[in-house]
Amino acid sequence: MRPGGNRGWLLRLVIAFSFAQGAVSMARPAVSYRALALGADERAVGVIAGVYALLPLFAAVPLGRRTDHGRCAPLLPVGVVLIAGGCALSGTADSLAAMAAWSGVMGLGHLSFVIGAQSLVARQSAPHDQDRNFGHFTIGASLGQLVGPIAAGALIGGPDMAGTSALALLVAGAVAAFSFVSLWRIEHRTPPKSRTGQGDRVPVHRILRTRGVPAGIFISLAVLSATDILTAYLPVVGEHRGIAPSVIGLLLSLRAAATIACRLVMTPMLRLLGRAALLTTTCLLAALLCAGIALPVPVWALAVILALLGFCLGVGQPLSMTTVVQAAPDDARSTALALRLTGNRLGQVAAPAAAGLVAGVAGVAAPFVMLGALLLIASGLGLRQGRTGAGSEPADPRERTPTAPEHEKR
Repeated sequence: MRPGGNRGWLLRLVIAFSFAQGAVSMARPAVSYRALALGADERAVGVIAGVYALLPLFAAVPLGRRTDHGRCAPLLPVGVVLIAGGCALSGTADSLAAMAAWSGVMGLGHLSFVIGAQSLVARQSAPHDQDRNFGHFTIGASLGQLVGPIAAGALIGGPDMAGTSALALLVAGAVAAFSFVSLWRIEHRTPPKSRTGQGDRVPVHRILRTRGVPAGIFISLAVLSATDILTAYLPVVGEHRGIAPSVIGLLLSLRAAATIACRLVMTPMLRLLGRAALLTTTCLLAALLCAGIALPVPVWALAVILALLGFCLGVGQPLSMTTVVQAAPDDARSTALALRLTGNRLGQVAAPAAAGLVAGVAGVAAPFVMLGALLLIASGLGLRQGRTGAGSEPADPRERTPTAPEHEKR
């Protein structure tokens, strides 16, 4: 079956990813609220958010190696089981240490699912379809990020914050389990090329030295760090400014809805600007908007900032995937994607920890200024990519793939 020839698998993958991401997006703010109810301060919330990424930080490259030389689909149900278990057990934990541990299990499950899913899209998409298919794939994440915070906000609140946040985590575990419905026979039967030995594997340092890969990794790290800290720290900002959890949930969902809108119009934006210019512009605007969250603005203005921020952040993830996949050696694409995810998780470990320290010293709005600086650097890398020609695309993506017919014969 030729890559991209049957779109049914992509739709089912988007549905599965929507449930898995919805569970995680519901659980992340619930974990923050439950930690606050158990006596955590801003630093402890940052540590728990960082542990979510700690196990994945060490597991990403081995999982990517396995996927390069094997099937992608088995990682998907494994990820669902770990997400569901991590969510549910976080709801029953009665100490901050236990919550941090189960948050790490949840993060490992999310990583497993995402590596398998991204590798599936890269493997089953024709080269000229990758920008579009990665964009559609990440709509699943945005749908989950849209519904999850609303559901969490509806369940969490009242005098028993610890009890309602625990209920939200148990419900999140059940939501994750629904991902199984769409995972049956999602991978094409054609196996990847077999490898004859360990010596055939492309060294990690060679992948990281490939032009376009480091910039793609850092841009992805910056964008995901912004999304992650926004999810973890907006509840803390809400507590300090007297904004109800239900309103915080709606604000986070508004951000996700704007991201979906961005990805639905990504193809015409790519034709208008090209990949490098689009990355540069959106990262620059996102940097300014992140810094704007630190201002003591009214709720309606915060909603406008988050909607614009969500639109800008919607560009970075799918385009960084395509940048990394197309820059990496053909037989190391899953490993390159795993390195990108390793960068993401490194950001998810370091950024919340740094955010916790900054919040403890300078106040809860200060982490958003830090994110603005990170996105400003990402914008500079996007501009540099455009000037050097790495990662820039012609107006019509099909023009860059003269060998597509041969690829489609595989």
